[in-house]
Amino acid sequence: MLEIERKFLVTSEGYKHEAFKKKRIIQGFLNTHKERTVRVRVKGDTGFITVKGLSTSDGLSRFEWEKEITKKEAQALLKLCEPGVIDKMRYEIKVENHIFEVDEFYGDNLGLVIAEVELRSETEKFTKPHWLGKEVTGNIKYYNAQLSKQPFNAWIK
Repeated sequence: MLEIERKFLVTSEGYKHEAFKKKRIIQGFLNTHKERTVRVRVKGDTGFITVKGLSTSDGLSRFEWEKEITKKEAQALLKLCEPGVIDKMRYEIKVENHIFEVDEFYGDNLGLVIAEVELRSETEKFTKPHWLGKEVTGNIKYYNAQLSKQPFNAWIK
């Protein structure tokens, strides 16, 4: 239940040609307290509820618990969420032994594209694809819970 991941900005659309899967994701947050977030997500035809704990100081790892629920349950819970829904397309790309998840955001976060890779340890090595840019691991403004409150398009105004 420990999530270890690194986040990066994406520099080109090259990932789209390498993706083996893509799904639309709509998500909201029932709670965005800094020590825990409770997320509700509709991913394709499935719903999920997720609890995430406080990140370590470097942002590499944190507690995560996720439970699959029905799409109907998730849609009902989305109506109870705090303002600021996240709408994105997730692409999955295999690079050697790792799966990169690239999120292309819509709505108030249009123009933002972030890649994440989950690791088995904080020191695990991985190959960086050519479209991977600046690392933003641990930068709270790139967390989805924060993007729901302070969307990308508000940064540039």
